[in-house]
Amino acid sequence: MSQNAFYTFLYVTGDLARFAGQFFPQLVRPEYEIREGIRQSYLIGVKSLGLISLTTFIIGMVLCMQIRPYMVDFGVVSELPAILCIAIIREVGPVLTALVFAGKIASSISAELASMRVTEQIDAMDVSGTNPYKYLVVTRVLACTLMLPLLSVLACGLALTGSFLAINLDGFTSYQIFWSEVFSSLNISDVLPAFLKTFFFGFVVGMVGCYKGYFSKTNTQGVGESANRAVVLSSILIFVVDLFVVGITYLLGFI
Repeated sequence: MSQNAFYTFLYVTGDLARFAGQFFPQLVRPEYEIREGIRQSYLIGVKSLGLISLTTFIIGMVLCMQIRPYMVDFGVVSELPAILCIAIIREVGPVLTALVFAGKIASSISAELASMRVTEQIDAMDVSGTNPYKYLVVTRVLACTLMLPLLSVLACGLALTGSFLAINLDGFTSYQIFWSEVFSSLNISDVLPAFLKTFFFGFVVGMVGCYKGYFSKTNTQGVGESANRAVVLSSILIFVVDLFVVGITYLLGFI
């Protein structure tokens, strides 16, 4: 990495942290944009349901079909539901959901705000007395933070359902036995860290999307650049956050 690129990275990181630092004071300060928050929750959560459901369902089937032959070779195929459950709940489900979510939501938020910046709608809101950060940023980031954990829970269930169907493509396992093995293999140490980190994933996706769109270049080219960079940066930060969460849970003895 060149010296200029390193300085640019430090500047962007610091500017993003400064931008994110305004979120919590604005969140608790009246007036509350409840109606806009509900609307954004619908657009961000419900509108992402189909893509995330299809993606995670297929990944569950593929993961099962990839692992099953090795389990058969070692004679431990009966442990397959438990292994799939741990892999999906701990890592595959939350991270894959967050990445798909970032690809769809971070780009759309960034493109929307960048378009508003180009057409000077954000400046008009500021002049008219409306707080653009509270109306545009807080509502979207909060919606992402709340919706992604719910989508992740659904995604894990669908991934396990896909795994169940894949198991029955080459053999037969009853519905009761499969889910009994799944739930008996789960501990609170598996579920809680995986669920909590999805809140951080959602916050990162929403904040990066808003940041890139809010400070977009004031031309049409800037809209596309902002959407692309929002997806790249949010995807990288998802892995960084995941590394920190896994490291902390390991040090605390949850792994």
